[in-house]
Amino acid sequence: MEDNRGNDREEIFSRRVKAGKRTYFFDVKSTKSNDYYLTITESKRRMRDDSFTFEKHKIFLYKEDFNKFVEALQDAVDHVKNDLMSDFDFSQFDREESENEFDDELKWD
Repeated sequence: MEDNRGNDREEIFSRRVKAGKRTYFFDVKSTKSNDYYLTITESKRRMRDDSFTFEKHKIFLYKEDFNKFVEALQDAVDHVKNDLMSDFDFSQFDREESENEFDDELKWD
């Protein structure tokens, strides 16, 4: 019998957000019982010896926590934008970053 405990489940939807040396992946996956959950992965490019490696951190977010998570995230972002940095122009970050030579290395298989 094959042990699949360490394998990721089928990916239904994926969105990549590039942010400098970091890339965030938002992936919707399904369980064996056809339920859905979200994984949020932060991938940081690091230099090791003469090559790049990627350090990854992953959060699993389940449907019962979606609303609480989004609300808390929005509250935290609003607090920074409106209370702590109200003079700052966040619109400068709205542009899409151009593709770069490392894109192929950031794809998940």
